[in-house]
Amino acid sequence: MKIAQQELVISATGYAVISVQASDNPAQQRLLAIRASKLDAYRGLAEQVYGQYVDGSTKISDLVLSDDVYRAKVQGVIYGAQLVSVSPVGEDTYEVTLSLRRSVVNDLRLLYLKHMQQLARA
Repeated sequence: MKIAQQELVISATGYAVISVQASDNPAQQRLLAIRASKLDAYRGLAEQVYGQYVDGSTKISDLVLSDDVYRAKVQGVIYGAQLVSVSPVGEDTYEVTLSLRRSVVNDLRLLYLKHMQQLARA
């Protein structure tokens, strides 16, 4: 008997609030919330594949903290993601879950490394 091995996947879930979407039409607000939650899920996948760049700075004047700033940035290409689910959460939020096969993750990382090597040579 041969047991099929399930391919490993990573997944990410994104959220968006319906009522804050830029439309007066409730149906359009729902569609925009679904789209925004999908983009949030893609951002989550990009974080898992490429990591997250975090930049922070602290300014101290006269031995007193005067400014504390942190920024986070995610950048990368995601392809081959599968839509797992789209569902309402409560009355005013949508949730979208995407998954990405581990083999695609490995391909994306190899392409990223090749790109970085080309930039270093230039």
